[in-house]
Formats: sequence, C-alpha cells, structure tokens
Amino acid sequence: MTVNTPSLAGLSQEQKREMLQRALEKRGTSNGSAKDNDVRAVIDQIPESAYRFDKFPEYYRLHLQRTLAENAGIPNPYFREHDSYGGATTVVDGRNLLNFGMYNYLGLNGDPRVNAAAMASIERYGTSASASRVVSGERPIHRALEVRLAELHEADDAVAFVSGHATNVSVIASLLGSGDLVLHDRLVHNSVMQGAMLSGATRQAFPHNDWQAVDAILAESRRRFDKVLIVVEGLYSMDGDICPLDRFVEIKRRHKALLMVDEAHSMGVLGATGRGAREHFGLASTDVDIWMGTLSKSFASCGGYIAGNSALIELLKLTASGFVYSVGLPPPMAAAALASIEIMLAEPERVATLRANGQLFLNLAKARGLNTGLSQGINVVPVILGQSVLAARLAAMLHERGMETPPIIHPAVEERAARLRLFISSLHSKDQIHQAVEMIAEALAEIKPPKEDL
Repeated sequence: MTVNTPSLAGLSQEQKREMLQRALEKRGTSNGSAKDNDVRAVIDQIPESAYRFDKFPEYYRLHLQRTLAENAGIPNPYFREHDSYGGATTVVDGRNLLNFGMYNYLGLNGDPRVNAAAMASIERYGTSASASRVVSGERPIHRALEVRLAELHEADDAVAFVSGHATNVSVIASLLGSGDLVLHDRLVHNSVMQGAMLSGATRQAFPHNDWQAVDAILAESRRRFDKVLIVVEGLYSMDGDICPLDRFVEIKRRHKALLMVDEAHSMGVLGATGRGAREHFGLASTDVDIWMGTLSKSFASCGGYIAGNSALIELLKLTASGFVYSVGLPPPMAAAALASIEIMLAEPERVATLRANGQLFLNLAKARGLNTGLSQGINVVPVILGQSVLAARLAAMLHERGMETPPIIHPAVEERAARLRLFISSLHSKDQIHQAVEMIAEALAEIKPPKEDL
C-alpha cells in the first residue's frame, strides 16, 4: 500500500507550521484519538518552569538578588572589563586601580619572557592544539611542560589538562566508583565535589583541616569501601590557611587510603623555592598519591595537571574524560606555563617577596581590627564581614575609591562568612599594601558601627 504524503519542498516555515498544526488538530478529533488527547492533557499541565529558562526557579532567585542589590544602590561587582593584565594595578573604565582581585602571585602574567615564549609557540604551533592529544593534538611543548611539572614534584610523570576545574572533575570521576569513598575537607574546591558526585562514590565532608576526624571516620567505616580517596588543598583559596599535610599522610598510610592534594593556590607559593606543600613540609613525592595543580595562578597560563607515579599517569591519559575527549592544552598556554616555572626556579626571591607581602598585609589588617579569619598571611587574606550586603557595599565603595577586590558572598560561602578576599602578589609594593589596608578600614568604619565585632 502506498501512502501519499504532501511535499514540503518550496514551503515557507510559516506554511510548514500551519500544516503541522492542522495535522495535530485533525489527529486530536479523529476516531480512536482518546490516547492522543490524554497525552496532550498531560503535556498541557507541564509548567513553564520546566522548559523556559526565564521561568527556572534558579533564574528567579538570581533575578531577585540582582533587583534587591540594584534597589539598595549596590552595583554589580562581577564581569567588569579589565583593560590590562592583572598586576599590582589594573585598568577598569580607564581608571588605574589598586588590584587585589587576581591571583598573579609571582607577577609572571605579563612578564616579557613569558609573553615571548607564548608568542614563539604561536609561530610554531598556532593558537590551538586543534584536536585531542590522544589523536592528533600532541605537541612537543606538552611533554616538555609535563616533564618539568613532574620534576617539580619529584614524581615519575605528569599530565596536563586544558582546564583546572575539569582536572579534578574528570580525574576523580575516572578513578573511583560506586563502591568507593571520597572523603574531603568541607572547604575543598567545588571541582572536587563535582568529581565525587560524577564518580558515583559515596561522598563525605570532614571538618576543616581536622585530620583526627578523618582518622575516626576511617577507623569506623574503612572496611565498608574498596578505594578511599582523601582530598585536601595545600593552601585554601578562601581562607588562606595551610593544610597540615604531614598529618594526613600519616592517616592515609594507617588506613591504606589514597591521598590527593590540590595545589592550585600552594604551588609557587609554599616552600623556599615555590615547589609547594611537599617542599614546605619536607615530604617525599610518594607520600602523596595524586598531586594536582593548576597553571592559571603562579604559572600565568591556563589549565590543570596531575603528577604522580607512572601507572597513575598512564591510566589517566587513557581513561580521564577531561583529557581523552577534550582538545589538548593550547600550545601557547603550555609554553607560558613552562617559561613561568623556569623563571620561578631561577628567581626564588619572587616567592620570598610574595610571602613577605602577605605577612605584612595580615599584620596590618589585624592591627586595624579587621577579621582575617584563618589566614596565615601568605597569598590569600580574607576580610570577613558576615553579611553579603555589607561585603557588596564595601567592595563597591573601594572600587569607587580606587581599589579592586570583589566580594565573596552567599552561596559561594555561608552568609556568616561573607567577605572580601584579597590576593597578594610579589608585585605589590609595601606602600600599596599599607594603602589598601587603610582604605578597607576607613571605608568599613563609614558603613558599619565600630562597636560591632569585625
């Protein structure tokens, strides 16, 4: 039997829509169409919040927050366009501002030698790897970078990913499964939690830096899991405090667990020569199973990496989705990171200056009565305010007076932990640090009664 169907060739989009509508109406009124009508009735009950982004509850909450901020006269502090690279100062809307909002810790972003390395790589390889490294995206600069990263950690090997966030997500998701446990610090980065959820493993947070709690948890529950991965950060990016890594090494050995250290904010910062938490604590590379780091902070580039033994790296290169199914790290970014590492090692005074600047900022802030929380005064110093609105107002006031330091508000942190978060650089002068602390203290005194505890 041949069914004749009308040709759609030559019809406009409007004609096609009308034809479809007539067909639906005919089907809805024909004999035996009760089932179709039931389906339509169900579909008609689906709310707009299920298929319109502007009706999503999440969008509504964002819009409400934005409206409340606008009504309170608080400008949006996010997505400001910076007209220069982020050094000790930055340019926004033609104004030169003191800059404490970027993690250019060693001042290598914008360094002429780093720029030259990136440009030379562009001349040779172009701006993109143009493919996954597994197929045809591999370039010599990738391996040169990975060899240097492995040497920094005294590890067998390393693998570089195109994104720091994707590094944690895909590595944790590829190494663990439903019978395993991810045990992480409650203040660990979002990427760790996302990776744990994607893996299907049981996920449990422990109190910040509380190695004794980890010991107790594993003493009670270790036998119920196959693999256990403990995840900590070398230096915590919100609070600026150092993980007691030597204690966690003891715990992981005692319970035959795996230990992963996120060194995003500790590499280039901790240790006399910037080699990170391992150098700071005098640990052997093998004391930690998975060394993770990013290239976007001290190393003036973009991407992430894992360093460890050869079996781990081989496994990740063939199974980690963020590596296997992603374009390779752009060669100019690999070249910039490699040049930054070489400069850091050749000029350890950058690390020393950073740490002196961080300590100076912390001491001055405490002297002015500012609540700096857990910060140990290295590269991250928060000023904890306890109210998101207060943090946003203070950041706006500082911006108007010539200082860039975006607020961190709920839900990024708990409401009681709303804050300004200041990143310190080796590029900051002592005068700039003094000026910044005074600006914060004076602006805060104007908008918050002095009797309240800060």
